[in-house]
Amino acid sequence: MDVIHAAIWVSDLEDARAFFVDALGLEENWSFTLDGVENVYVGGDHGEIQLRYDPDREDPNPDRTGMDHLALSVDDVDATTERVVEETGCDVVNGPLTIDEAGARVSFLEGPDGYVVELVEPLE
Repeated sequence: MDVIHAAIWVSDLEDARAFFVDALGLEENWSFTLDGVENVYVGGDHGEIQLRYDPDREDPNPDRTGMDHLALSVDDVDATTERVVEETGCDVVNGPLTIDEAGARVSFLEGPDGYVVELVEPLE
């Protein structure tokens, strides 16, 4: 058994692509449209994020109350945080900081639709 993907609703698919693919560097792996809902899968070697977009949804703003954050691995938290903030203008929620107990350097960024993305750099 393994984790395959996590699905999130987005209010603007192009904004989500600009953040997750263009700025963060995730690969757009595949997509399909079913019943008018666009589904775009972005990710890396260990799983994907399914970006779900419905142009006809009455309330286009996703409900983020049940999810704390999405975590992505990076080689250099400080450099990635600086670059993504510069490219997107997103807010830094917390960090960069070192969490010794987790053996990692992390940063939390607010992406499109208010989803928080944790960037994680494992420490040796």
